[in-house]
Amino acid sequence: MRKVRMNVQGRVQGVGFRYMTKMVADELGIHGTVQNEEDGSVSIESVGTDEKMNQFIQKIKDSPSLAGRVTYMDIQEDPLIEEHTTFKVTN
Repeated sequence: MRKVRMNVQGRVQGVGFRYMTKMVADELGIHGTVQNEEDGSVSIESVGTDEKMNQFIQKIKDSPSLAGRVTYMDIQEDPLIEEHTTFKVTN
């Protein structure tokens, strides 16, 4: 399983970005969390197969929210991300 931490910047708060991210994760079988950050960005921890993770990352880059727009994404592999059984929207 691939474990990826992402920080997404752009128009990603107040546009349903976290909830649409959850819908995409649920469709693909990705587990993890998504949360707003105080600086206006969104952080995502995700766990899934290589193929599904590649699809997930592309869908996040394209913005799962119609009103959202991603201008920058920091993507890091992180083997320390804990295993989740679902995908949750936090804070």
